[in-house]
Amino acid sequence: MVEDDPASIDRILSHLDRFQREHGQRFHVGAFQDGADIIEDYRPDWDILFMDIQMERVDGMTAAKRIREVDSEVVLIFVTSAPQFAIHGYEVGALSYLLKPVSWASFEPELERSIARLNARERRNLLFTTTDGARRRVDLSEVLYLESVRHHVLIHTPSEDFTVVATLKAMEAELIGEGFFRCNSGFLVNLRHVTGVEGNDCRIRGGIRVPISRPRKKDFLSALTAYVSARGIAT
Repeated sequence: MVEDDPASIDRILSHLDRFQREHGQRFHVGAFQDGADIIEDYRPDWDILFMDIQMERVDGMTAAKRIREVDSEVVLIFVTSAPQFAIHGYEVGALSYLLKPVSWASFEPELERSIARLNARERRNLLFTTTDGARRRVDLSEVLYLESVRHHVLIHTPSEDFTVVATLKAMEAELIGEGFFRCNSGFLVNLRHVTGVEGNDCRIRGGIRVPISRPRKKDFLSALTAYVSARGIAT
């Protein structure tokens, strides 16, 4: 919760307690008293944010824009007494907004919808720790390929590359069933972004070429064929 009104915090806490009892859920809950507090050292560890809009130092809309720079996946719900501001929520990918004072009748279905969204994308995202200690939540569909570099893993996406604390072997095990394939000892490729195979090279979206080792080529082609076929059936 990001909220500067103690009464509003107490109301949301009460609703969360009731939701846990009635739905068998368990939450870890944190409270920030201003937008400035949550963006000061924001890490993408939260699943859902209930964000007030009108706050003294940094308003909720400004805080949400800063948060979206490092976390595109957190579910954002604005809680406000001024619905005219909530209409701008689409700019930061807000799921919805709740009007103060928040009633149980409006809170319960909104939280149910938020949890359903989290469950639907649970296996599509991973939380990485980068080599500089930052935390990054990444949508797996955006990962082009992973590269082993000096006992770390370099994550390649269309917009940026960053290095995480991991081994390629561990990442391969983590991504079983997610459409990734080890084309050689140093590269793990996202098959959804493969545009073709030319000789012993795998062509990836953006004109990227990644070498395929001879011992793995047959299995790689089989995995790619199966992946493409499965996507064709699914669509």
